Amino acid sequence: MPSSASGLRVLFYGTPAFALPTLDALLARHRVVAVITQPDKPAGRGRALTPPPVKRRALEAGVPVLQPPRLRDPGWAERLAEYRADVAVVAAFGQILSKAVLDVPARGSINVHASLLPRYRGAAPIAWAIIRGETETGITTFQMDPGMDTGDMLLREATPIAPDETAGELSVRLAELGAGLLLLTLARIDVLPRIPQDPAQATLAPRLKKEDGWLRPTEPARDLVNRVRGCNPWPGGALMTPAGRILIWRASSLPGAVTGAPGTLVPLSSARRGQGAGEGFAIATGDGIFLPLEVQPENRKAMSWADFLRGARLQPGARVGETVS
Repeated sequence: MPSSASGLRVLFYGTPAFALPTLDALLARHRVVAVITQPDKPAGRGRALTPPPVKRRALEAGVPVLQPPRLRDPGWAERLAEYRADVAVVAAFGQILSKAVLDVPARGSINVHASLLPRYRGAAPIAWAIIRGETETGITTFQMDPGMDTGDMLLREATPIAPDETAGELSVRLAELGAGLLLLTLARIDVLPRIPQDPAQATLAPRLKKEDGWLRPTEPARDLVNRVRGCNPWPGGALMTPAGRILIWRASSLPGAVTGAPGTLVPLSSARRGQGAGEGFAIATGDGIFLPLEVQPENRKAMSWADFLRGARLQPGARVGETVS
């Protein structure tokens, strides 16, 4: 006889810290019969094999852990069926699941996705929503099918994106929001309507690459700030300067006429120095002025923009960008 919706047998798929609140919620309200997560990976300067956050939490809770390098390989659906799960919950797992795996539990597989579907389907919805200047995002739970975040929606909950919020900060908030929405979804799993997504409204959020962090000063200053926010904590907003590459972790944009070519260091008026400009230099862009606030030169710790300028001895007229001629 299947378990009641208040005490389901759950297979949980997840890997990073984003998945932890959902796993904790399931451990408190349901029976997690197994956790499936990505294999341990080298990390840190010593490149020691490091378990993902979800594995550590599962082991602490005494839950069996599986780490398939490729869950689409033959035999995994049969192995997972041995756990007799009522439902599977997926939160930032990191692999595409085959139909055979999705269909193992009696009630199928539910995904906790960090966007308001059908917008931002893919591996990095939080980062791309910020990079593209969205002011609202949210969580969607949906019944999974073999497509990339294309299954029928169950519940959605929206939340505003703060003007200076980074991807890392927003991820923490959405992780908690997702845990609560998932519990509501499971409590009503047998009666919730399945709402098809409109493919015409879909946008994509592919996995971030290092090159996605490069800043192009020909773009508007506000767009550059959004890219910095969306690329924090990884890969960072990158600029080449005469003193070498820097990563920018915090920045702001200032309105007003641009007095130099895009990518040129320009002095700021005394009025603008009160907005955190430090030495009074910023970067001209295609529209407005881009002001780094926290930067990190290669092989050094993060520091203020003012401290970097003092050490690098850059002067107005110096050029920065994807490359420096």
